[in-house]
Amino acid sequence: MSHPGSPRDPLVQNMFDRIAGRYDLLNRVISFRLDRRWRRKAIEPLLRDGHEVLLDLGTGTGDLTFAAAEFLKEDGKVLGLDFSFRMLSLARRKGERTLNSDKIHFIQGSALAPPFRDGSFDGVMTAFVLRNISDLRLFFEQAFRVLKPGGKLVSLDMFPPPQGLFSSFYNVYFHRVMPWIGGLLARDRSAYQYLSDTVRKFDPPEAITEMIRRCGFDRILCRRFLGGAVALHVAEKPPSS
Repeated sequence: MSHPGSPRDPLVQNMFDRIAGRYDLLNRVISFRLDRRWRRKAIEPLLRDGHEVLLDLGTGTGDLTFAAAEFLKEDGKVLGLDFSFRMLSLARRKGERTLNSDKIHFIQGSALAPPFRDGSFDGVMTAFVLRNISDLRLFFEQAFRVLKPGGKLVSLDMFPPPQGLFSSFYNVYFHRVMPWIGGLLARDRSAYQYLSDTVRKFDPPEAITEMIRRCGFDRILCRRFLGGAVALHVAEKPPSS
């Protein structure tokens, strides 16, 4: 359920290259087919009139990029950036049969050093990426830098759910069943064990909210889905920045 914007090490990059071919199928299975709905919720805060220029950090196979492009008008544009060459190759092939494909561009690069000028984008978005970023503070600082004043950041990711009945079910499914499914469908149990482990060890949404705030954003909102196992952060770069 995640992919590298700038991976923790080359082994992680290699892992995502290995599972790229089954990545979309596994996302549907692991999320109970809710990931598409969550992505649409994520792009809603970024869209005002369809003329926006957007950046998708850690685009993977492009699902968030494609979802945003559906709502763009003639001068709107969305750029997808990712470290994984194989993920981007799949994204480009998918883009050939996607609505508004002329508004989409994919670039290989690091989310910790996006090759864009300050204030280039109306919105920055990311989905299921944060747990694989080696320096989250730098990630959010770079998102802040490339946003125009008044621009918005949205981040969708998985988190350990609050303790409770759902948490018990989720832990069994995500930490035991999911690696087995990954091994069956992608023939790479170790990759999905890694993804499971990153969720188990990840910071809670409140900590991410505070980190986003410290990087200069304000008007930060956090919405939770799937019993708190998925969280959407929305934040704004102050208009006076």
